Amino acid sequence: MSDTVEKILDAALMHVPFDGWGEETFQAAVADAGVEMGLARGLCPRGAVDLAIAYHKRGDRQMVQRLEQADLGQMRFRDRIAAAVRYRLEVIEDREVVRRGMALFALPQHAADGARLIWETCDLIWRTLGDTSDDINWYTKRMTLSGVYSSTVLYWLGDDSDGHAATWAFLDRRIEDVMRFETFKAKVQENEALSRLLKGPLDMLGRIRAPKSGDDMPGHWGN
Repeated sequence: MSDTVEKILDAALMHVPFDGWGEETFQAAVADAGVEMGLARGLCPRGAVDLAIAYHKRGDRQMVQRLEQADLGQMRFRDRIAAAVRYRLEVIEDREVVRRGMALFALPQHAADGARLIWETCDLIWRTLGDTSDDINWYTKRMTLSGVYSSTVLYWLGDDSDGHAATWAFLDRRIEDVMRFETFKAKVQENEALSRLLKGPLDMLGRIRAPKSGDDMPGHWGN
């Protein structure tokens, strides 16, 4: 993100809780930041929508910084995932800014942007924690974590418990559900009868490969 966009974004955060991520906020932020409107439009063609995306990605970067500084070595892997989601929420200073963002990305014309941001956050968590999967697991890990992350954010937005203790307990329960699913998958693969019965579908799924680069989305079909 350019320094100019950072400057406009910082100015926008003063307006978003009151006016949302809309044109009024964008124009006010550009004026407050002292940036020429033509330059601002060039950097953010969609106005406040681009600022909302930049805000989300700033949070992702802050989360990664916390993960890289944390001592995760003694944690179980499920606890590392929980820590990553928690760090992502803890870098947010104003829940109203996120609430306004969810309203923006709930609109049909921006829903794809919102879904992509959640997917990218979860992909970043897995990659930062060292995930090297290259098969169907690459997709299932990110898909299940996207569900965990999304539901936790919704819970957190309405949580008034001390230190958001209720949110962290909710997060632990959701991750426990994911762990049960992973255990179930492993048992299916270990069961000879089920493996023979599902050989065709499993062989087909086994050919799905993770994206190699940005121009390989959503992935490819291996041999």
